[in-house]
Amino acid sequence: MIRKAVIPAAGFGTRFLPATKAQPKEMLPIVDTPTIQLVVEEAVESGITDILMVIGKSKRAIEEHFDRNFELERELAEKGKTELLDSVQRVSNMANIHFIWQKELNGLGDAVSYARNHIGNEPFALLLGDTILESHSGVPVTRQLMDASRKHGGSVVALEEVPMEKVNRYGVLDGEVLDDGVYRVKDFIEKPEPDEAPSNLAFAGRYVFMPDIFDFLIQTARGKNNEIQLTDAMRSMARSRPMFGTRIDGKRHDIGNKLDFIKTNIHYALKHPEMKDELARYLDQLVNK
Repeated sequence: MIRKAVIPAAGFGTRFLPATKAQPKEMLPIVDTPTIQLVVEEAVESGITDILMVIGKSKRAIEEHFDRNFELERELAEKGKTELLDSVQRVSNMANIHFIWQKELNGLGDAVSYARNHIGNEPFALLLGDTILESHSGVPVTRQLMDASRKHGGSVVALEEVPMEKVNRYGVLDGEVLDDGVYRVKDFIEKPEPDEAPSNLAFAGRYVFMPDIFDFLIQTARGKNNEIQLTDAMRSMARSRPMFGTRIDGKRHDIGNKLDFIKTNIHYALKHPEMKDELARYLDQLVNK
């Protein structure tokens, strides 16, 4: 059973400046919940009990969010706001959450390598801190990957079908289908042109890795932007041992850019019991104008 997860959350979030000058992009709210809390909730619902977050400069708010705030809790208790009290206490009790600082931003692969001592010789889940995956089946996407890894024996990457004309925005799978939704990886192609793409199955921000991924990261030379690229290490791994991809039963919400962030907020707000009806009426009025 996989019990550990790693969540990289060290980037500057430059596409959201000036909002992210002093606030982590992972703390930007989806309605009333920070993005990274939704990521942690997915991990916990998948059975993860131990989470390491790799953070960087100006990310102290993430640590504080998952820590206890006794003054706030006392204020809420004295005012009888039990529902809010329960919600803030739950945040700090969801899992054993640890933090490590990425001293210099050298790419996603470098950030993952910081987790080696914490993970040890165990398989683990990797969840990108700026990507929300909404399950359609009720089975969290990370759990879907864990189940595929247990069945087929190996590392697994989450895949999402994207329009063929948009594959040049993503890393995509070159592989062969094994059964419904699961593929044996041959290679990964980074941002291919549509007429050169081996598929329209793109990375979806969730992974399950065997611990030997750390060996491949050590051997990986700096690539694009002079950074250690996780995809380069995954390509080396796929050449020497079985690696798999699974098409997720769900939807990816990427809050890494402004437009998708706004779309995601609208999507979740329309599901929120306290505002969905009024918001739907407002959007209808807005469109009709």
